[in-house]
Amino acid sequence: MDKLLYGVAYYDEYMPLDRLDEDIKLMQAANINVIRIAESTWATEEPQNGVFDFSHVERVLQATENTGISVIVGTPTYAVPPWLAAEHPEVLAITERGHGKYGARQIMDITSPAYLFYGERVIRRLLECVQKYPHVIGFQIDNETKHYNTAGPNVLKRFNSYLRMKFDSIEELNREFGFNYWSNRIDSWENVPDPTGAINGSYRAEFEKFRRQLVTDFLNWQSSIIKEYVRDGQFITHNFDFAWRGFSYGIQPDVDHKQASACLDIAGCDIYHPTQSHLTGKEIAFGGDLIRSLKQDNYLVLETEAQGHISWTPYDGQLRLHAFSHLASGASSVMYWHWHSIHNSFETYWKGLLSHDLKPNRPYYEAVTIGADFQKLSPIINKMKKKNRIALLVSNESLTGLEQFPIPSGFPSANVEADYNDIVRLYYDALYEQNLECDIIFPTDYDRFADYDLLVVPAFYSAERKVINALNSFVEHGGHILMSFRSVFSNEFLTVRHEQQPAGLSDCFGIRYDEFTEPIDVKLTDETFKLDPEALSTSVFMELVETVGAEVLAHYDHKFWGKYAAVTRNRYGSGTATYVACLTTAACTREIMKLVAQTADVWECEQQAAFPIIIRNGTTVDDRRVHFYFNYSDEAVKQRYLHLDGISLLDDQQINENDDMDFAPWTCKIILEKA
Repeated sequence: MDKLLYGVAYYDEYMPLDRLDEDIKLMQAANINVIRIAESTWATEEPQNGVFDFSHVERVLQATENTGISVIVGTPTYAVPPWLAAEHPEVLAITERGHGKYGARQIMDITSPAYLFYGERVIRRLLECVQKYPHVIGFQIDNETKHYNTAGPNVLKRFNSYLRMKFDSIEELNREFGFNYWSNRIDSWENVPDPTGAINGSYRAEFEKFRRQLVTDFLNWQSSIIKEYVRDGQFITHNFDFAWRGFSYGIQPDVDHKQASACLDIAGCDIYHPTQSHLTGKEIAFGGDLIRSLKQDNYLVLETEAQGHISWTPYDGQLRLHAFSHLASGASSVMYWHWHSIHNSFETYWKGLLSHDLKPNRPYYEAVTIGADFQKLSPIINKMKKKNRIALLVSNESLTGLEQFPIPSGFPSANVEADYNDIVRLYYDALYEQNLECDIIFPTDYDRFADYDLLVVPAFYSAERKVINALNSFVEHGGHILMSFRSVFSNEFLTVRHEQQPAGLSDCFGIRYDEFTEPIDVKLTDETFKLDPEALSTSVFMELVETVGAEVLAHYDHKFWGKYAAVTRNRYGSGTATYVACLTTAACTREIMKLVAQTADVWECEQQAAFPIIIRNGTTVDDRRVHFYFNYSDEAVKQRYLHLDGISLLDDQQINENDDMDFAPWTCKIILEKA
């Protein structure tokens, strides 16, 4: 792409009246230069079996052809039409809850032969229609694809075949999954049980791994079809989403983003986040860092909010802050879901850029300023690269492991729960709030550990031996690692390792433990971290760590547990390994992160500022440094400029090193260093 993309999803099919020409004029006035179409309207594109009608699609393509507005076409397969469900009820997924019923989107069995047959047919007919339009620049495969908990006979048959290919014999399967327990031992491949009723966490986790592979296979299938049609210069993408807590939160449990992105030319995502006084930029940064890291390249934000939920109505200036925050993480686009607010059905109150009256409004007029700035910034910011010295290691297998064996595991007095994504976000947020930028990598990236100076490894519960060996070698050869409790405890099949914990890394960390418990009224000692007592409290889970050469940074401040270490640091080879044996508070985690970053020599000038001032950096295609300064707060803030002399790109003002900069609430500055 030769420019930054700024756009919206546009569905002529949803409009209550014909206003296509008026909408295009409003888009042009806002410098919107791309729209997404077609991906949710299979029933409009094929209203009856074999009867195709792409008039809405072509109407939009014809109207935008000479307007400077490019088009991304989405395949419509994530919402099946009623006739398909009626004629082939087997396309609806059978899940742990039983047979699916028609009505919602994303309710299909993505392995169903009937679904794949009709899906391929509509994809091909759509591509044949749109490829004559030169301003179609790319294709979005499906939409936020997941496995949708499909577990019907077709899926179970495939799972059985998957197990036969993975394990040489039933005996190996029994051994790896511990099927002797509770008389689960299997006598033949024909009697391999339905995993949805299993009490065996290893077996359930393997089924989840298999279902994530179904998503990868499905996206590969669609990509292979589209590749038969693409012209030079067109791209294939997909809009990955994340774990959902009412907004985008952590890694997606139902998709292996790393594997699934391999079939794409450019990775894409949908990021939604709180606004108003809850806007922090963390969700934007986490999602962007993850998706950028998939291919170590720029990525597309294919959906984000304009207004969204009622509680998300942005304050003045926040829409601008959102947009520039995406750019700061390496995005090449910002695209809103969607242009207009819908007047009926499920997403009636998920508001678009325009409200229900379809008139220019406060968010629209702010979007006009963003579009103008994107056009101005594009020659400089487009294709901006990021090179980080820190990586956060995340793992779908560990997420599944801690779902099967959660924290706390049935402790009755625990008043706090922490799942895998909570722990990941605790450590990521500690980096973010101190302006320590990072990539987000997966265990399959173990051959790239040496690209970084510091690895942060939260709750890496399920770890293959080769990855453990790579972590050990990373530290031995000069790397620095920060690892949390509940790491390297099991192998890839969730079998707890029968060796001294932390398994394979005891020498690296200079510690050992064989007991763990729920902390009740336990705090950390303050010999290293000078925090108030509340910030030193711990909850949910603690390991009773003994040192074997490691330096103790904090003990447990407790009558009985005080002899055990809570935080340790060990010199190993040419590097250092820091271990946190319990769930620490956000304040304490920040202090630990600071100490580790200083030890790893990645504590640089940006760390002279901290949240709500957030600093993100990049390098332009002509090798000039660009710095994004954000004020994520309701208050006016003064911040010293910490980099070399440059130009503020949004207002063309000269800024010199050490100048004081004034930030109104929810504002930012983008500064390009002088050549």
